[in-house]
Amino acid sequence: MSARDRILGKLKATMPTTSPILPDVASWFSSHRVVESPSDKAKRFRACIELAHAEVYAVSRGGWLQKLYEVLSAKQIDKLLVAPGTPHGARAQADLPALGITCPGYDTPIENWKPAMFNEMPASFTAARAAIAETGTLILWPDADEPRLMSLVPPIHIVLLDAANIYNTFFEAMTTEGWKEGLPTNSLLISGPSKTADIQQTLAYGAHGPKELVVLLIGDEQ
Repeated sequence: MSARDRILGKLKATMPTTSPILPDVASWFSSHRVVESPSDKAKRFRACIELAHAEVYAVSRGGWLQKLYEVLSAKQIDKLLVAPGTPHGARAQADLPALGITCPGYDTPIENWKPAMFNEMPASFTAARAAIAETGTLILWPDADEPRLMSLVPPIHIVLLDAANIYNTFFEAMTTEGWKEGLPTNSLLISGPSKTADIQQTLAYGAHGPKELVVLLIGDEQ
């Protein structure tokens, strides 16, 4: 018997003969936090993500474009990267140029325009799939229309979020949406601008990604 066989034999001998009892995660989360109303979830989400230095603006379902323009104007941004294959991206691309905001679309492979993406795009505009109230976290599922680089490269990332899609906890989001049945190649959890800390725990923002995060939070207003 080789040394390898002896080692494997010892390991197998110490392995339990019965399957371990898995923790009841669902029961724990059921008592972890009281299920909140949609308005309370929106308030909790906003409070948490603003603590992480994000900007949040309440907008109506039909009026978010005006607030988007106001945010861009206040920040003196005249170019916004959009996804023309999405409803919100197409609307921005159709309406903002008349107001002085150029809206190039992310509609070609990045290899064809990488220098422009990394050097000439001051801001990008995407949508969030959902959010988590408990931690103030946005959930993004990048796809062919809104690739991951849109939320990682430009210095300012503006996100459109429907308050109806805010969950109480991460567990609730995963189970309600059936994440175990399939996930995209990349799923992103964003809780504020990019940040890092040195050994002295000095927090710095914008070290390896967007320096600013802006959320347009769609409520029940018309």
